[in-house]
Amino acid sequence: QEYLDFRKERSRMLLSRRNQLLLEFSFWNEPLPRQGPNIYELRTYKLKPGTMIEWGNNWARAIKYRQENQEAVGGFFSQIGELYVVHHLWAYKDLQSREETRNAAWRKRGWDENVYYTVPLIRTMESRIMIPLRISPLQ
Repeated sequence: QEYLDFRKERSRMLLSRRNQLLLEFSFWNEPLPRQGPNIYELRTYKLKPGTMIEWGNNWARAIKYRQENQEAVGGFFSQIGELYVVHHLWAYKDLQSREETRNAAWRKRGWDENVYYTVPLIRTMESRIMIPLRISPLQ
């Protein structure tokens, strides 16, 4: 009964809800438990229809530029729900290390070329900073 009461109360607070079934890009790391503390950045890209293969091919080359600090946690794409949506999950010690890591990628020869080829494929993009709960294996 307590759970049913909770669901009823929660439903009064929800404005909307959506679900996605995601698949992991084969070239990306599998998300593994991490020692913390970390913050996480979830970058979401809504691509133009028909561009997923091109996006994946470019990121298969680009991900090597972002492996040095082990910040690449996972890369996923939508299979059910809103299609042509890509999520990248990155781990950083804090916002300062995020800035330093991202700036370092721009200094690597070849990173700018990969970005150049992927930007025209994007319709919209979003970045969210997340702090893990104590129960999360991604600390």
